[in-house]
Amino acid sequence: MKLISWNVNGIRACVQKGFLDFFKEADADIFCIQESKMQEGQLELELPGYHQYWNYAVKKGYSGTGIFTKQEPLSVNYGIGIEEHDQEGRVITLEFEDFYFITVYTPNSQTELKRLDYRMQWEQDFLAYLKKLEEKKPVVFCGDLNVAHTEIDLKNPKTNRKNAGFTDEERAKFTELLEAGFIDTYRYFYPDTEGVYSWWSYRFSARAKNAGWRIDYFCVSECMKDRLADAKILTDVLGSDHCPVELDIK
Repeated sequence: MKLISWNVNGIRACVQKGFLDFFKEADADIFCIQESKMQEGQLELELPGYHQYWNYAVKKGYSGTGIFTKQEPLSVNYGIGIEEHDQEGRVITLEFEDFYFITVYTPNSQTELKRLDYRMQWEQDFLAYLKKLEEKKPVVFCGDLNVAHTEIDLKNPKTNRKNAGFTDEERAKFTELLEAGFIDTYRYFYPDTEGVYSWWSYRFSARAKNAGWRIDYFCVSECMKDRLADAKILTDVLGSDHCPVELDIK
């Protein structure tokens, strides 16, 4: 199975920049997006052969997620069941026969870490949500987690130490997630690889200089380890300030 996740930074803009060409070429079994930045009815995506599921934020032009899957899921759930967290369209969960599949767009802690406290609460509640699902069957979750876990996950760790996405608090929460029994699939295959990122600022020619961050992930329950075939970061794909990430499972 080929799984793809992409923060498109506005699906309507991304469609103008070749989204559908990449979508067709990828031919993924499940393809999900974050930061769709749209409301219902603002875009009709023609994706023959796929079931579409969208979660829109209450606030217009903000956040939002989508999943497109060839196989119809047994059930679909939007959000994590906590009202405070479920206003921004950040989570969709599909249930399949042998696993749950989740796309997530983790809240950004923002400039001056205005939302760090909220982010910490989110992390705790989202992990609890994952563990609850895991009581029934294994979990695959992916998306823009808005954290570079270790120093090799971003170009300039020293100057970003107290910035959103690389604070000690956010990194510790990701460590906690791994310790709770989840695998960061890219690092599972490439534990020491440096210089491969999934997001680059639009400023300062960051992408041309490869001054990026790896903040987009596929994570799976520990018990799925034997099913992992490969993990990829598709750095050549343009259309957003993020590139897609891929997980192949047996």
